[in-house]
Amino acid sequence: MTNVIRLTSNKNDLIVIADQNPRIAYWGAHLNSFNPAHIESLEMGVTNGGLDIPVHVSLASENGRGYFESSSVEGHRNGQNWAPVFNETGVQQNGNHVLISMLDKLAGLEFISEFVLDENTSVLKTRNKLRNLNEGTFTVNRLAVTMPLPEYADEVCSFYGRWVREFQPNRQTLKHGGFIQENRVGRTSHEYPPQIIVGENGFKEQSGSVWGFHLAWSGNHRIRADIDIRGRRTVQLEALYFPGEIQIEQNEEVATPWVYTTFAENGMNEMSQQFHAYVRENLVRFPKHHTRPVHLNIWEGVYFDHKPDHIIAMAEKSAEMGVERFIIDDGWFIGRDDDFGGLGDWYLDEKKYPNGLTPIIDKVKSLGMEFGIWVELEMVNKNSNLYRAHPDWMLQVEGYDQPEERNQFALDLCNEDVFNYLVERMDWLLGNHDIDYIKWDMNRRLVQPAHNGQASLTKQTEALYRLCDVLCEKYPNVEFEACSSGGGRIDYEILKRSQRFWTSDDNDALERQTIQRGFSYFYPPEVMGAHIGGKHCHTTYRQLDVNFRGLTALFGHMGVELDPVKEGEAERKGFSKYIALHKQIRPLLHSGNVFRLDRKDPASLVNGVVAQDQSQAVVLVNQLAMLDYLQQETLRVPYLANADYAVELLDIPETYKQGKHGHLMKKLPNWLNNLIKGEKLVLNGEWLAKIGLAIPNLDPATAMLLKFTRV
Repeated sequence: MTNVIRLTSNKNDLIVIADQNPRIAYWGAHLNSFNPAHIESLEMGVTNGGLDIPVHVSLASENGRGYFESSSVEGHRNGQNWAPVFNETGVQQNGNHVLISMLDKLAGLEFISEFVLDENTSVLKTRNKLRNLNEGTFTVNRLAVTMPLPEYADEVCSFYGRWVREFQPNRQTLKHGGFIQENRVGRTSHEYPPQIIVGENGFKEQSGSVWGFHLAWSGNHRIRADIDIRGRRTVQLEALYFPGEIQIEQNEEVATPWVYTTFAENGMNEMSQQFHAYVRENLVRFPKHHTRPVHLNIWEGVYFDHKPDHIIAMAEKSAEMGVERFIIDDGWFIGRDDDFGGLGDWYLDEKKYPNGLTPIIDKVKSLGMEFGIWVELEMVNKNSNLYRAHPDWMLQVEGYDQPEERNQFALDLCNEDVFNYLVERMDWLLGNHDIDYIKWDMNRRLVQPAHNGQASLTKQTEALYRLCDVLCEKYPNVEFEACSSGGGRIDYEILKRSQRFWTSDDNDALERQTIQRGFSYFYPPEVMGAHIGGKHCHTTYRQLDVNFRGLTALFGHMGVELDPVKEGEAERKGFSKYIALHKQIRPLLHSGNVFRLDRKDPASLVNGVVAQDQSQAVVLVNQLAMLDYLQQETLRVPYLANADYAVELLDIPETYKQGKHGHLMKKLPNWLNNLIKGEKLVLNGEWLAKIGLAIPNLDPATAMLLKFTRV
């Protein structure tokens, strides 16, 4: 009988046929009844208009076998062995972990597919490896993970973006041909993050069958979703290689990045909850405590103008507002009075800090806060001592005039001298100062990334991981934030080495609404840096009320980005209010199940978090623009138990509390008026899910926050 492998979990099953041409027979909802003999019902016939044999979407999907779509592997040995055909040679299974080995003796190549299905979260991780068994260099042009989907997977949701506008969704229908996205900028990228959602036509937040895919890789990548002329759907994910970049000698191997995927029958909310649970249980590691301390970052407050006395005053005001971690950003090291110089010279600017960093750190600690500091280790300015001493340390192809970005260039991390220098400077910084947190930035795209003239983007990315690993091992109690001009390096592989992402350089709450929603599909809120900016936004020049700024930042890892000394008393009170509110509901926000509600009008975004035991939930109603209709949609809150819940109004614009809403509402709903007066409201979970609450019209760029507690 054909070897049929089944990996099973709470919600999903993977079934693989491990015959001579191994392939995925099924990846989807958990099967309560399974008989391996039923696999025969899937065997296809042979149609006219094609080859005289059945050609499957196999794990290797070899063109040499007559599969005419995008193969999982492409390469050659000096022009030979370019059309391999792999046959199964062995299967190793240990519970939900399986390795399937395949061999092409003529080409001297081994192809290995690995699958690990997490029983609790129903997230599958998979990768392929290619090993060179013969003499002679084998050049790998492509190595991908290819996964088939059923015929009803008709729609794709990918994500695009740019600086200060990351994680924007893009929906497309799959009918003929397909969808492809490529990232070639040398980091995970603002433009095309390595993730995709495919599902039945019209899938939504709360309904529809969907498959989510995430490529855990911080370099260049290619993702595609295809329909061939037979109507077969596939998703393919891979690291993208430059010409000649990957060459393996005899007994050497190369692997794809891990691909993480999950299936959900009940829309993107369920998909997100499964990914979030997996991240929490398997990827992110908080070295000291799970409680995410509220930040204050001084960047938008002072930029490069560092004065110790003023920074200490900032720390004092920060502590008064309830801040728990204080971060000095760019500008603390020599030659760094603007962004034209200094990168690479990780030595303290003693003109700015004549007494060193220690007095400031001691003051911050005495105020009950942790201390953090900014670095950008991979970068160098030509106007720096480092570049003047070691121009050959730059990541470059000699002889070319490489363009700058933000006046800077990248260092060659594959050069051991560079690598050791960066470790030595971080040993000085972390070994001699009581630092809890590093904000690690990466502010440029990579052009001609080469080591000794050979394309080395993959090796540069792997060297970055090694640098992170060395520092994490040496300083296990230090937390790291992954920042790259905001959201340019956000993926699961870098998350294994960090505890927080700087989601975007844009602190405009209106822009942050869609950015943070896009982020939430694959990442839980406790790793999402979300700051309350000043009233006057530095990136859009828009001015927004603290109600909207505060509530927008509430649902992530909260912080503040400003100079509290310069702010007025009213603003500081606003910051204090929302910091306190965040702390009040932080245990729920950072442990519960995130959900986003489907709304008819895109001007209204509603999101929330419900406790794992359904004991409580918070729901944020955000008004982005004027409503299409005269009246707001009813708020229906799913995911609660069939029990009674006390409804609590946690926040609403002050004008509504003061009765100054006549321009939109002659009268507020009675239940809301009663809550504002301090009266109680108890509703049943079934009522809230199926019938709901009448919501007042809100002004654009305002929000209201409700809490539901089981009684």
